[in-house]
Order: sequence, then structure tokens, then C-alpha cells
Amino acid sequence: MTSRFTRRQAPTGRSDFKDTARPSAPPASSVPDPSKAKPSSVKNDLLGAKLRIHSKLIDEIDLSDLDKLDDKALRRQVHALVAEIVREERLTMNAAEVVTFANAVFDEMTGLGPIEPLLQDDSICDILINGPGQVYIERNGELELAPVTFADDAHLLRIINRIVAKVGRRVDESHPMVDARLPDGSRFNAAIAPIAVDGPLVSIRKFSKQPLTIEKLVAFGAMPTCVAEFLNGAVNARVTTIISGGTGSGKTTLLNALSSSISHGERLITIEDAAELQLQQPHVARMETRPPNVEGKGEIKQRECVKNALRMRPDRVILGEVRGEEAFDMLQAMNTGHEGSMATIHANTPRDAITRLEQMVAMGGLNISEEAVRGQIASAIGLIVQATRLADGQRKVVSVSEVTGMEGNVIQMQEIFHFERTGTGPNGEVFGEHRASGLRPKCLDEMLTRGLHFDTGWFDPSLDLNREQA
Repeated sequence: MTSRFTRRQAPTGRSDFKDTARPSAPPASSVPDPSKAKPSSVKNDLLGAKLRIHSKLIDEIDLSDLDKLDDKALRRQVHALVAEIVREERLTMNAAEVVTFANAVFDEMTGLGPIEPLLQDDSICDILINGPGQVYIERNGELELAPVTFADDAHLLRIINRIVAKVGRRVDESHPMVDARLPDGSRFNAAIAPIAVDGPLVSIRKFSKQPLTIEKLVAFGAMPTCVAEFLNGAVNARVTTIISGGTGSGKTTLLNALSSSISHGERLITIEDAAELQLQQPHVARMETRPPNVEGKGEIKQRECVKNALRMRPDRVILGEVRGEEAFDMLQAMNTGHEGSMATIHANTPRDAITRLEQMVAMGGLNISEEAVRGQIASAIGLIVQATRLADGQRKVVSVSEVTGMEGNVIQMQEIFHFERTGTGPNGEVFGEHRASGLRPKCLDEMLTRGLHFDTGWFDPSLDLNREQA
């Protein structure tokens, strides 16, 4: 079968790949010892060759045929052309190295260049790029330097622009920061000059291709089975839940997992800055904010999306993260027939989460007293689940607290379950146990009314919940 696209013929008198006579070999004394070659120089030579061959491929192939080929066919054609160019360039490579090199060139053409293999590695959670010469990855909760680099700032900028262009966003000197998402749903953030001093900064938070279930989180030790059953029951019983935690603590993963207990008969509307939630229900309507255009117009904020969502007949509204003035509209929704709504928030403790909500409502500039705001929060929110990333990289649910109401001008809370740290291992691993506080949650009555039974024996504070269910 003939190729669907081929190298263009060079015009008469021009030959980019013509054979030239090799210069005579230098004296033996001046020939460098390959064993003493620096690995970094070899890597830079290969990176330069890859970019050079990539440029030649763009010149040589018929780009109009690219869209007609699927990925497999396109990869075969690129491999054939790269192998031919490698021979003409007289690059010293064996067959396996040519295949690896061709894959890298293909990624440079259609993917994300040097970081494409990192995105394909399911064991990597985060990719952190600090300029073209430094790429870190997080694996198993630990940061490590990755063996990949970019040629220069311009090379990295091309990859950044390729990503943001696919989702209709832009990044330039006038708007040097951008949030976007990759085709697999991974979260992407970039900052470029003038705010990035030493080259473009990129952070990619990868998400599992198969969303983590609550059972997998239990297996990973994030929480004991009884805590997972209680949270599942509360979400099923339409108890409004806020998931609180710091950056990288697993808030979005936990929200995805808990959402699996929502009835498939409910209509869910999700609102995010960059769509990344992976809900498993069949009836999900997804909304995404929009940044301003070149003229500074057309911006659509989360608050506007929340207001519009209430006109779309939702059973529950789910915010990927509440971070500003939309907090008031979210509380209004939770208090007007949309119980069971969920959101995440950046905070270090459940009490801090309440304080942050008060501050975000104040950001809206509404003329509402503190007491009225606290009353809204106390009546809207049922549970606050605190997720934390420990020093050894473990991610755990360290607290489940219930908002019980108001006493005077203070929002009252009671902790149902908590994680007690008991020690540290020789390699820095954190040891601890989940325990109940001994208090019976008010939302248990609603769970029982809906036929969701929970063994009240698990509220015994003397039990190590992890050991009891091991």
C-alpha cells in the first residue's frame, strides 16, 4: 500500500539531505574518548537533532494529509521518514534507538514533546516544570528530578501554546497566567514572562484514567471502611458536604469518589474553572468559566455560572472549588432546595474552612451582617471533610466534622471522626489511627429515615477503626 503522505521533492539545485564527503579522520590523539563524554552534552545533541529533524519533517511532508490519518498510521509514516533522515544525517543509532528517537519526534509534532512519556506514566501524579532545563515529577508522594529537558524557553512556550489553544485559552505577556486542561482531564497551569523570571513555569496535576473509587481510597489507607460508609450514607441522604484541604491533599479525588453514592436519577450540574471532575452519573451537565478575551471582555466568572445553574433545574450543584464571591450564591442554592450539593475549599482545618467561607461572602460586597452570613453557613452546610497530605506523601481524611447550628454568634461544630498521629518511622513514614469522637451525628437520623443503616458501634472512641476492620 502506498503512503498517504510523502516527502516533498526538493526544488532543482536544492537538497537538504544530500550526501556530502566526510572529512578525513583527525589524528588518533585528537579523537575524544567516548567513555569521557558528558551525558548532558549527549542529551543536548539528541534534543537538538530531534528539533532539527522535526523542522525538516514539517518542510518535507504534505501537511494537508495529516488530518486524514489516524494516530497509528501517522506514527508509522513518521517512523519511516525519521529512519530515512537519520540515515542521511548519519546519526549513530541502533534500531532500538531509532524507534525511541522516532517516538520522541512524533511526540514533538503531535503531542507535548519531552513530557509526553511522563503523561503516559500512570505512576506519576504531578509534573512540575521550572524553566526549560528542570522538570520534577511526583511519584508515590515524593518529588524527584525527571530525566527530560526542553531545548530553550521558545521550545517550552510552543508546548504551552499548543495546550492552551486546544481549549480556547491564551497566554502572552498581557495575560501571563493560564489555567487549562489536557485532553485526558489533567489540570494544567502555566506562568510565563514577565512574571516567570527564569523561564516558563508549568504545573500539571494528572488524574487517573480510571477514577479512584471510595473502595480504592480505603485500600490505600486514606480512611477506614466505617468512615467511608458513613460519608457515602451522608452524601446519599443529601447532606451538603464541603471537602477542605490544602494543595495536593486529594480534595478533587475524594469529591469524585464520594459522588459515586449519588443516585443516578438526579440531575447534577458541575461548575469549574477548568473542567476536571469525573462524575460517574449519567445525567451530568458541565459548566466552565471563561477568561477575558484580548480586549479584556467576555469574562464569565463562577458566580455567574452558579446563578445560571439554578435556572437549569439541578438536583445538586457541585463546585470544583469555591474561591470567591460565588460562595454566597452557593450557600443560597444549598438553602433553597439543592441540599446535597458539594464543593471543595482550600483550608487547613474545618474551622478555617468556615472562616474562609465568611471571608469569601464578604468579597461579594453585599450589605449583609456577619450574623446573617454565619446563619446561612450553619443552615446550608452539613459536613466538612478535611483531607491532608502528610509529610511522607500519604493522603488521608484526618477529620469529619458536622455543623450543628448556631449558639449566639458562633457556628457550632462537632467532630465525628479524626486521625491521631502516633509516631514516625525510621524512613519518615507517618503512623497513626482513625478514631471516633464518641459523639452521635445529627445527620444519622436523616440517614436512618432514608433506610441507610450505620452501625453506631463505630462511634466508640476507644476503637482503633483501622485495626478493627483490617
